[in-house]
Amino acid sequence: MAFDVSDSDGNYYQFKNNGLGFKKFSELLELDSHCFMESTGYYHYQLAYHLLETGVKVSVENPLSVKRFIQMKLSKIKTDKSDSKFICAYAQQVELKLWTGQSKKEQECFQISRTLSCYTKQSTMLKNKLHGEAVLGELSKGVVRSLELSLKQVEKEIKTLGDMLLVLVKQSHQDLLTRLETIPGIGRKTALMLVVLTGGFERFTNSGELCSYAGLSLVVRQSGSSVKVRARINKIGNQKLRNLLLMCSFNACKYDDRACRDLYERIIAKEKSKKLALIAVCNKLLKQAFAIAKSGLVYDDSYRSTLVKNSYFFTWFLSQYFVVFSLSLFVF
Repeated sequence: MAFDVSDSDGNYYQFKNNGLGFKKFSELLELDSHCFMESTGYYHYQLAYHLLETGVKVSVENPLSVKRFIQMKLSKIKTDKSDSKFICAYAQQVELKLWTGQSKKEQECFQISRTLSCYTKQSTMLKNKLHGEAVLGELSKGVVRSLELSLKQVEKEIKTLGDMLLVLVKQSHQDLLTRLETIPGIGRKTALMLVVLTGGFERFTNSGELCSYAGLSLVVRQSGSSVKVRARINKIGNQKLRNLLLMCSFNACKYDDRACRDLYERIIAKEKSKKLALIAVCNKLLKQAFAIAKSGLVYDDSYRSTLVKNSYFFTWFLSQYFVVFSLSLFVF
């Protein structure tokens, strides 16, 4: 495994993606160097953190942006060397944003959440396998015993890692976690993942950025009178967070949140699809979580009704004011 490097002078290098390769690469860098790389799953993390620790400025870009840039150049060559040169050219034309990485505790939380996701899939697979064997009628005791033992072990690991994640999150975001759980429809698991996946909401400046991160922002395609595609969510975002919010939206509409239920019923009354209504509820839940995280307040269901009453009063006051103002003009 290696990584390819191109600099602004047109030079090309290749290094092994390990400590020795990082060291050789660092020897080429000057004091004011700025390294730009695309996100490549897990493979860019070691190099990025190594550069940060040595005091080098680092920027990490979404690979889709780089891909679209290369496509715009109409290149017919696709190699690691050509990609590194295009990435260097891209970095010279955009505003570079510094990548700060994560703390050791945040990295551990991410690792635990990814492992929990893996174990959850295994648990579902084992349960489905047990159900499938039961449907056959003639059960093999050895097979059933093996599946049940595996399922028991996986569920034990899920509980252990879940408790470990809860302790880590409470150490740094106890208050935020408690306030997020006051939102109707958002339980302990979703509140935990919201804190972990968003870095305690510190990586976002507004709710629109957060909705885009979850892949819930709308994509509109329209051109003239012939092209008018129905708007849909882009799904370019964190799929795990989006799925969690979708499950929460069911509970919020059915049991907990009056505001979400009203929004859902209002959209359904307009003969829109149920899926569209649930996506709107997901956006609302995410915006509520962002507002609570940034304001330091807890969820208050009466706050919405107070705003509505105040808006009605303000509208009535303006109408009375203009009536009086009109009469004054008439008398004058």
